[in-house]
Amino acid sequence: MLIADQIKEKLNSTPDGVVFTLKDFKVEPQYEAALVKLLSRFVAKGELEKLSKGRYYKPRKTIFGTLKPASSEIAKDFLEKDGKLIGYITGTAAFATMGLTTQITSSIMIGSNKYRRPLKRGEYNISFLLQPNEITEQNIRLLRILDAIRLIREIPAVTPDECILRLGELIKNIPKQEQQIFCELAISYTPYVRALLGAIMEQNNINTYNLKASLSGVTTYKLPISDDVLLTKQNWNIV
Repeated sequence: MLIADQIKEKLNSTPDGVVFTLKDFKVEPQYEAALVKLLSRFVAKGELEKLSKGRYYKPRKTIFGTLKPASSEIAKDFLEKDGKLIGYITGTAAFATMGLTTQITSSIMIGSNKYRRPLKRGEYNISFLLQPNEITEQNIRLLRILDAIRLIREIPAVTPDECILRLGELIKNIPKQEQQIFCELAISYTPYVRALLGAIMEQNNINTYNLKASLSGVTTYKLPISDDVLLTKQNWNIV
């Protein structure tokens, strides 16, 4: 098959908004230069968009303009490898879907078990939040709540007090059979996250399991949370 036909076949079978790389074409090394040249022609014609070096996508065109790929597509090589989950979208983009902020961002934060340096991919800044727990499809929702508590001072377009109220709603909706697992995941987080989680759970009459035992009885945690929003904060040494 001619390389031009191979490219057209690949593009025709690729949905709009899906990011692909040169490796996805599986061409032999001697044809890579020709592949890059042909893809550049498609970009010039507007049939493709170039995300960053070696990464492209078919733009989805609507009456409102051309849509960008989803964050999960832009950073998908950091989310899955060889069929195994290695990361998840967290930070502002995820917090917006949780109702914690209305901020729209072009920054992407990935929860990952491996430390990585921040990088830029096209117009997107990708950063990484070290996640000490194993990442599974089942626990990502819980890890994002813990990440929101961890980053409560940094969530844009919302106050910490407003976050506490919304986090309380999210935590109340965790099924009872998952609440102990949730607390076990929290043990790997820094002490102020455990303290704040414990106070939120106690205020909402949810069993805090071993959270209190995991904390020092003499350490205090200075957090910008109002007394009238979190009535139980003193029980967890939050000042």
